[in-house]
Amino acid sequence: MIYLDNAATTGKKPETVIRAVRSAMAQYCANPGRSGHVISMKAALAVYRVREKAARFFGCDGPEQVVFTASCTHSINYVLKGVLQSGSHVIISDYEHNAVVRPLVALKADFEVARVTPDDAETVENFRRLIRPDTKMIFVTGASNVFGRRLPIDALGKLCQEKGILFGVDAAQIAGIVPINMIRQHIDFLCVAPHKGLYAPMGIGILIARKNVSNTIIEGGTGTESANLIQPETLPERLESGTLNLPGIFGISAGIDFVRNLGGEEKIAQNEMRIVQNLYDGLRQIPNIRLYTPRITPEKYVPVLSFNFAEKNSAEVAAFLDQHNIAVRAGLHCAPLAHRKHCTLDSGTVRVSPSTFSTESEIRQLLSVLNRKN
Repeated sequence: MIYLDNAATTGKKPETVIRAVRSAMAQYCANPGRSGHVISMKAALAVYRVREKAARFFGCDGPEQVVFTASCTHSINYVLKGVLQSGSHVIISDYEHNAVVRPLVALKADFEVARVTPDDAETVENFRRLIRPDTKMIFVTGASNVFGRRLPIDALGKLCQEKGILFGVDAAQIAGIVPINMIRQHIDFLCVAPHKGLYAPMGIGILIARKNVSNTIIEGGTGTESANLIQPETLPERLESGTLNLPGIFGISAGIDFVRNLGGEEKIAQNEMRIVQNLYDGLRQIPNIRLYTPRITPEKYVPVLSFNFAEKNSAEVAAFLDQHNIAVRAGLHCAPLAHRKHCTLDSGTVRVSPSTFSTESEIRQLLSVLNRKN
């Protein structure tokens, strides 16, 4: 199978990640921070070291700000529902995933949508114009999971600092691809999907919180302040009720090492970008193919490409590719705002997203099969 659905989850995991997960199950199988015996303390120390590694990797203030969650979606919910209230004014982009939009709707937040344009300076001004005296937060995706468009995170962070507004970033499509430094980029809340660009297992997320999260969604045992019936105030315990996903945390550690050993995020992005650019050039040669962006460049895009066949449903094209052992994703990708923006809400798109394991040969095979479909 040629797997090109890595924006959903990386389909091939490095052997080092697999070994780390096995190690957690075989050698550290105790509840970290819950018991006083040697194995539990050993597990707790290992978790702390992963917090330290993640803090360094993402440039936050310290390991205590690193919270392990069940998923990036959980992390986003912790931020939006933990910091905002009904009626809070929030500004998001027109590329946001339902992981951002649905919590805001459920919360009855007063959110406005800023238009992202080809000009980053104009995009920032679109956000600036929507800021009000009562604006609480700007929360945006680092890059569209459908069309790959990167948002100007650095400039938006500076804008938030200038205006005294909280800044949150959904890093599901950029962590492991785009270097992130929360302090330098003025990011208050970073939500990460480690099973994507960090090649970790599914079922675990990261939330890095540099500012206070006043409200909790889940309360319970944390292994600390057990005589107190109120949830602890300090991070990470405040947001980590229940048993941690130790194998997933070990997978994150090995995934960060994997990215670094390949030369870092920019090196990985460079290789994946070359693959997607070759795909873009090949698709332009196929009659009836519709592309929705200019030829992608690393300054404005991550290596994600959407297209359609004229008069053919995106799901039909994906099913045809699946019959030829090529895995892509079709439909709305849980991002209706992005599809409304590009007028693909009715059709959806066929999305191709490589990983560091993808090859030029696989792209040539994909183009060959698409030529036959035409």
